[in-house]
Amino acid sequence: MAQATTQANLTSHTLAVEHIRISSNRSFAEVRQKLEATLPKLDASIAGALSSGDQKRAKDYDDTGPELSIFEKRDHGALLQIFAGRRNALQYEIGNPLTASKMTRYQLGAALYAPLRVVLFEDEEGKSVFEYDKPSSFFGQYGDERVTEVGRYLDTTLEAALREAAQE
Repeated sequence: MAQATTQANLTSHTLAVEHIRISSNRSFAEVRQKLEATLPKLDASIAGALSSGDQKRAKDYDDTGPELSIFEKRDHGALLQIFAGRRNALQYEIGNPLTASKMTRYQLGAALYAPLRVVLFEDEEGKSVFEYDKPSSFFGQYGDERVTEVGRYLDTTLEAALREAAQE
């Protein structure tokens, strides 16, 4: 009996990604509190509304919901306990499911970057620092202006939210 073989194809390309760093003299706790007060936790019901095709709920959320929400928060600093002692470092997943759908409907691969990842940490000098990769710099790889346009929107929206949290 002959066996069918399936071949997987691998392609690769290198991206130039713009990395952003926003430093603040405010304490880690103050910046964290401000960020979490500014960006609400994701309303879990919106995913259900989208997956069930509830267009009215989706439109209402798009019109009146937050521009960005916190999907997840991970305490990365706790992972360092075993090596050098606990550090103040949190990784956030930040985004908007409707904004993500405005890209992924055209390029499903863009789902790799939605939601966005942001890290907030306290540096060696006690300053709070946000770091993230600029969305338009990695969404541009798809060569689809509709996706890149959403990336540029996220550039300004995310930067504004992080600057607000970091301001003195």
